[in-house]
Amino acid sequence: MLFQSQTFILLFLPVTLALYYATAGSRTLRQVVAVVASLTFYAAWDVRFVPLLVGLTLLNWVIGWLHEADRRRDWPVIGVVLNLAVLGVCKFTNFFAGTFAELLGLTFSPWDIILPLGISFFVFQKISYLVDLRRGQAHAYPLLDFFMFVTFFPQLIAGPIVRHNEIIDQFAADPRRPEMWENLSRGMVLFAIGAAKKLGIADYVSEVADRLFTAAMAAPASAAEAWTAAAAFTLQIYFDFSGYSDMAIGLALMFGLRMPFNFDAPYRATSIRDFWRRWHMTLSRFLRDYLYIPMGGNRGGGVMQARNAVLTMLLAGLWHGANWTFVVWGGLQGVALALNGAWVRAGWRMPAALGWALTMLFVMAGWVLFRAPDFATAWTLLRGMAGLEGIGQVKVDHAVAFIVGAVVAVFGPTSQQVALLRLRPAHWLAVPVGVVLLLLILQSGSRTPSEFIYFQF
Repeated sequence: MLFQSQTFILLFLPVTLALYYATAGSRTLRQVVAVVASLTFYAAWDVRFVPLLVGLTLLNWVIGWLHEADRRRDWPVIGVVLNLAVLGVCKFTNFFAGTFAELLGLTFSPWDIILPLGISFFVFQKISYLVDLRRGQAHAYPLLDFFMFVTFFPQLIAGPIVRHNEIIDQFAADPRRPEMWENLSRGMVLFAIGAAKKLGIADYVSEVADRLFTAAMAAPASAAEAWTAAAAFTLQIYFDFSGYSDMAIGLALMFGLRMPFNFDAPYRATSIRDFWRRWHMTLSRFLRDYLYIPMGGNRGGGVMQARNAVLTMLLAGLWHGANWTFVVWGGLQGVALALNGAWVRAGWRMPAALGWALTMLFVMAGWVLFRAPDFATAWTLLRGMAGLEGIGQVKVDHAVAFIVGAVVAVFGPTSQQVALLRLRPAHWLAVPVGVVLLLLILQSGSRTPSEFIYFQF
């Protein structure tokens, strides 16, 4: 069930909101509604996914209480190992087995292993809780609180990666508090902005990206084709994933809950370090707090800092997908961050415009590797971008989506600025927001809804 589908907007969401607010007077009842609705939402994808989600959630909850009862045994570490084992078996078994088979010159037929949707996100969520538990920064929560924290449907599939201390304390607040109508209206506006990003920009430019990346698998790409492919995917992945994040955060706000923001105009970054402070911010914080800093962070001098940055981003690349292209992409990001750190330590400066241009060039080249199904396709497009296959020409479909997307991404305000800061409550806003939602609903019904990019991770 996709956020932008008619089934979700016209049936699932209004029914769930109605039941949630009808039972709002009882914390237990409204949380039961949220958990049951979230499991129903997840089961709509594939009911086979539900037992693992429920079982892993129960296991982590039990580990929390075991830790409270017996600090002599390192229960959180056991829990982290079990979570990583589940993620490894589901997501990486075929990848590593296929790699070893290829090295040995053997033929490998992938095993039929179910990969539950969103497993990378909810495993990271549980790991952050267990690490905080071990650090003394978390405690064992009641079962219903823990289940709602993990399964809450807006963030279950593709984030943001919400930490326990960012949301569980909010469960005690009655959603019918004085700001209820403002939360509902601002949440709806943010949801509409996210849907417009997905349906109005990402889904259109994706057609161009898919066509050109597919063509590059079979033939060389000219400069025009390669740069258009890179630009199309650069816009697609931003508006697709930031659109999902906006919709998720807006949905949570409709339930009276605030989730952390995930994007802050990343294509305005003037360095790669600045980019990763703005892109998928909850993942960046997770990597910083649970990998980079524990490995030593900025301590130990420039060489150690560079090593920590590269290792962190290599693991981030692997987290994104079971393909060596993701690992290399992550490694390149780590090298760039290490070089950026060395540049800053040296006290050097760069004009903001030049920093932005170099950052975007690196990011776009990186997205080519990220999107390509293999190294050969990525190399074909990178050669084309370098002009080694001639200038050529290309037909650019959906030019309006390209132009609007580029202007909004580089010059426009962020979604949260529009929905939560700039707009003031006013009755007249209901009309344009309603019209936008109606048009989006009609558009979503006129074509087969496309999944969000980050569902595959």
